[in-house]
Amino acid sequence: MSLGHALLGLLERGPGHGYDLKKAYDDRFGQDRPLHYGQVYTTLSRLLRNGLVQEAGVEAGAGPERKRYAITDAGVTDVETWLATPEKPEPYLQNTLYTKVVLALLSGRAAAGVLDSQRAAHLDAMRVLTRRKTDGDLADQLICDYALFHLEADLRWLELTADRLDQLAERIGR
Repeated sequence: MSLGHALLGLLERGPGHGYDLKKAYDDRFGQDRPLHYGQVYTTLSRLLRNGLVQEAGVEAGAGPERKRYAITDAGVTDVETWLATPEKPEPYLQNTLYTKVVLALLSGRAAAGVLDSQRAAHLDAMRVLTRRKTDGDLADQLICDYALFHLEADLRWLELTADRLDQLAERIGR
């Protein structure tokens, strides 16, 4: 996800300080990876330089002055374009797991063990996500569903690969 577009989208609701934007981002998108303040201010500087946001005032407080940022018309257009542009589907045609299986076979190690340990890791992750989904709000449920569906697809691949392990070993010529 583009952090710049996320911040622009949050600014469409109204001007805000970097602190407000970080909090709104973390509340909605950063449950697993909250932003660092440096990321927010670096991104805001870039958006300002590119004319997608503008300063909407400075407020004095107990600490340093706080700049408020507002989205510009160009920023709104940029968000509209980003939202209307589909994400490129990313087929993981050459992933790390496949590489590990092939290298295990080439080296005479137990590729089935690689698949088994990966299956166990996936199942553990799925249990954690299922608990989180059960206890979470709608946003958590949707995020967890997305991750669970991807893990399920990975598990299907693990099973298929385990079924074809002998064929793969023969093909790559151990």
